[in-house]
Amino acid sequence: MADDPILLAARTALSEFQMPDGTPFLDASQVTGPVVSNGRISVSISTTAKAAASLADIRSKAEAALRRIPGAQSAFVTLTNDAPEAPVLTAPQAAKPVLPDVRHVVAVASGKGGVGKSTTAVNLALGLRANGLKVGILDADIHGPSIPTLLALHGQPRMGKDRRLIPMQSNGISAMSMGLMVDAETAMVWRGPMVMSAITQMLSDVDWGALDVLIVDMPPGTGDAQLAIAQGTTLSGAVIVSTPQDLALIDARRGIAMFQKVDVPILGLIENMAHFTCTECGKEHALFGTGGAKAEAERLSVTFLGAVPLTMDLRAASDSGQPIVARDPEGPLGRLYIDMARALWANLTASSMTTQTHKKLQGA
Repeated sequence: MADDPILLAARTALSEFQMPDGTPFLDASQVTGPVVSNGRISVSISTTAKAAASLADIRSKAEAALRRIPGAQSAFVTLTNDAPEAPVLTAPQAAKPVLPDVRHVVAVASGKGGVGKSTTAVNLALGLRANGLKVGILDADIHGPSIPTLLALHGQPRMGKDRRLIPMQSNGISAMSMGLMVDAETAMVWRGPMVMSAITQMLSDVDWGALDVLIVDMPPGTGDAQLAIAQGTTLSGAVIVSTPQDLALIDARRGIAMFQKVDVPILGLIENMAHFTCTECGKEHALFGTGGAKAEAERLSVTFLGAVPLTMDLRAASDSGQPIVARDPEGPLGRLYIDMARALWANLTASSMTTQTHKKLQGA
């Protein structure tokens, strides 16, 4: 609405800025917005990969000004590219740490959708918490965020004293998702650069505090979001989730190859939906084949963390916002996830020690 006080305040705040070429910010042809929805302010700046660096300063200053507006719930100024260039997948470059108080960042990825990656990520996070660790989870699936549903999170994150968002809490873990920033039925029709910018901001503009592990629930595929995570922070490793069927394993291989290309260790492979346990007869039915992920792990010399069955209890727990590890930690599925989390932590610790030793040898 034109008379929305937050919109008027946003336009007033942005009128104080100029683009690098001297054009008033709001008069620049590449600027879209501001747009206000339920107190959330969004602005996009169309640019190219080569020109993006010159706009970084104005983007951050404009966003900071918008966040200071009374009544504003959140503010995002994103750089977009109407003619996206093919990203160059390279190893992460040395940069200032965006998560200085987080010991390890672990990506949970699948290569394809529909294999239960988000359910696995949440229960692994809770399994790590059950092992006595301080844990957070970041939902990096901008287009299809699942963490708010899986953790029964409602409302919006609060803004801290330093204008950084405070993650929400559920079952003893910290959580952040774009699904908490927009209406549940809002379609996120964002191009790659906008997705990368949003993920980078959820890493750097959220006060995660001191954590042993930050689990990143990755979106399917090997595109811009994966590149933003791999290059935006120092990943300690990745866990790959797959079903036993060949189609899922093909995509899992692509995910493994992507992480290996950017020098991210593969901490383990999990076979989800390994079999279905019939509630009537108690028999196990291999709906998607048998042992495909375990065989693939052996072939690739990757740790096989475990096989998770498809059960009604697991489905019901996920839909209700009470993950199985939180609902029934002593049950067979709860114990399975906790055991996999323990193995993951052991691999993570061993990988970290190997990396530190390698760096020492290089510096010798």
